Amino acid sequence: MDDSVATKYTAKDFKSDQEVRWCPGCGDHAVLSSVQRALAEMGIPKEKFAFVSGIGCSSRFPYYMDTYGFHGIHGRASAIASGLKTANPELSVWQITGDGDALAIGGNHFIHVVRRNIDINILLFNNEIYGLTKGQYSPTSHHGLVTKTSPFGTVEEPFSVGELVIGARGKFFARTVDTNIALSTQIYTEAEKHNGTSVVEVLQNCVIFNDGVHDVVTGKEVRDDRTIVLRQGQPMIFGKDSDKGLVLEGLKLKVVTIGENGVTKDSLLVHDATEPNPGIQYMLANMRYPEYPVALGIIRAVPGPTYEKLVEEQIKMISEQSPIKCMDDLLRSGSTWKV
Repeated sequence: MDDSVATKYTAKDFKSDQEVRWCPGCGDHAVLSSVQRALAEMGIPKEKFAFVSGIGCSSRFPYYMDTYGFHGIHGRASAIASGLKTANPELSVWQITGDGDALAIGGNHFIHVVRRNIDINILLFNNEIYGLTKGQYSPTSHHGLVTKTSPFGTVEEPFSVGELVIGARGKFFARTVDTNIALSTQIYTEAEKHNGTSVVEVLQNCVIFNDGVHDVVTGKEVRDDRTIVLRQGQPMIFGKDSDKGLVLEGLKLKVVTIGENGVTKDSLLVHDATEPNPGIQYMLANMRYPEYPVALGIIRAVPGPTYEKLVEEQIKMISEQSPIKCMDDLLRSGSTWKV
């Protein structure tokens, strides 16, 4: 994307004239606000943005954006976004999806768009429930959750979004909280700058069918001690008093307290999202309370060739080398007969 474009926008410029019809208090409202703020800061012409969605509450998103948009069918947003970006490489393509849309019916498309490293931005709203269809358990619902389709508690282990992305050879993974507008805006801006597939997991609240699902780590009174915001090149410090941190002990991460047992800030791990080896990033993405704080921020961001760029280069190379330059050459190539 051309960063030299001197287009000035405000968040209001990206608001459509449609009534936002999410439930009052739904975390989607905050995500919408964060995205509109982030787009206003990118300096990219509005006509270069396209939002693609599948099915679910989050998938109403394109209607509320004053940009190009495509509301697809269930689970197929990744396929639509892939084709859109490959055919129109100059577009900034954003896929809006949920934990059900992306990881259940759309799971196969999701892992392959990540593997191919197509230059799109995927925002995955994770409320650990099917909201639009009225409260069934989803691929990220925690074990034992009682829902309409699991009245005695789920017996399944949930997906870890970060683990899935990194396992699919993903190059960019970040995590944010719906109500943290400042952090979300920053992450969405960095996701757009990344050349390749960026996946941002948004811990999002469904006030109707799974209210407070993330409160145990994101609640105002506990979030400083139960989450850690990772900053590139900075020690992994967290806690209300900034007195806790992470170290590597053997093959595992360990929470330590600064000032105890000789632990200093210099003892702590320093975050490096650009490290190609995903080992520590994998562990950070999988941290869960109460043993660990939940990691927020950009966890992994490494360079890699993009699918659409490789396709362009392949077409150019084959076109230059091919003896067939026009339709007449094609018709006279191969085995021909005079009748």
